Amino acid sequence: MKKTLLQAWSCAALAAGLLLSGGAVAQTPVELTLYYPVAVGGGVTKTIDQMASDFEKENPGIKVKPVYAGTYQESIVKALTAYKSGQPPQLAVLLSTDMFTLIDEDAIVPIDSLATSAEDKKWLGSYYKSFMSNSQTGGKTWGVPFQRSTIVMYWNKDLFKQAGLNPDQAPATWAEMTDYAKKLTKADASGNVSQWGVKIPSTGFPYWLFQGLTTPNGALLMNEAGTETYFDKPAVIEALQYWVDLSAKHKVMPGGAIEWGTTPKDFLEKKVAMIWTTTGNLTNIRSNASFPFGVAMLPAAKHRGSPTGGGNFYVFKKTTPEQQQAALKFMKWVTNPKHAAQWSIATGYVAVSPEAWETPEMKKYVAEVPAAAVARDQLQYAVAEFSTHDNQRVTKALNDGLQAALTGAKTPEQALKDAQREAQRILKPYQR
Repeated sequence: MKKTLLQAWSCAALAAGLLLSGGAVAQTPVELTLYYPVAVGGGVTKTIDQMASDFEKENPGIKVKPVYAGTYQESIVKALTAYKSGQPPQLAVLLSTDMFTLIDEDAIVPIDSLATSAEDKKWLGSYYKSFMSNSQTGGKTWGVPFQRSTIVMYWNKDLFKQAGLNPDQAPATWAEMTDYAKKLTKADASGNVSQWGVKIPSTGFPYWLFQGLTTPNGALLMNEAGTETYFDKPAVIEALQYWVDLSAKHKVMPGGAIEWGTTPKDFLEKKVAMIWTTTGNLTNIRSNASFPFGVAMLPAAKHRGSPTGGGNFYVFKKTTPEQQQAALKFMKWVTNPKHAAQWSIATGYVAVSPEAWETPEMKKYVAEVPAAAVARDQLQYAVAEFSTHDNQRVTKALNDGLQAALTGAKTPEQALKDAQREAQRILKPYQR
């Protein structure tokens, strides 16, 4: 009897030890490193930190460590360097246009391979189709929309009123924008300008702002497969000529390079009456403008139009299945309607699903800030942001051409023909 009791006690102790051991293993959290580009519109690191913290409270088995990796360009370099060294982030927010580059580097996992349940598939189908055009290729989904945007126009209502313009009406066409800008530009007798009519940035993302001109002019810059470009088409050249003319001919915009980063600051300091920039600057401008302002869709040429823009989540290879599933869980959590609405309200980026706009928080926000709905409404006219294979080199060819034209070094036609020739050379290996 004693022997039986002793054996029973030993077995029970062993079982308890195994349970404790198993419990300890089960409680070891899955750790996710999230690379995030800090140099986007407005101050968002506090929001990211808070979302990571809130997620961890609801999912105690997962730890999320945001790493603020600099600009988008710096972030992809750091992410790919880490990947090649064998220590990639599990998750990164990079440009939606980095998709082809990440595929070519064999660095990311198709989201479809992780999101396999019926619920997962429903989730993947919940995003705006316009945002998915930079997230899918070859029948697979490679990125999850997160901080997405379109280009919009901001205008200073006080300056409009002073110029005799309707402060509640933005220019609806290219011709109107030129006319308004002439009335809004202030210069002294010597030609020194104290207030510009309009600024379209030409550093940072010149190709993207250029799409704000080519899209409404009925032109596409690339094919869906990312293997061809159309820089030298007549409608594309016409769009660049209009951009150049704003400065060279109409004198309503500064000549040379206009800095992406300082354009919102110039607007807030009343140095310019109208600017083109990301919807992601809405919260920044709302928080800091000392004057009433409006937000409008981009002016039309043949029709309305803007590229989409911004960042997607990507899941990296060389990570464990557990980490990949944890990354999937975080992406689903952070982009669900409630949290997508919170993110949009906090930053100005477009909430990425129609369901997010139906939440009570978002409905209240739009009622208080109607400008928040402008970018969403513009999605019906939106096209995919410029992206190709070997994207950075092809984009550089286009950006160099745009700079050459805007600085007067080349005519728009010559600049775009040269850019097209270089893009064709780079993309030749990808054409079958």
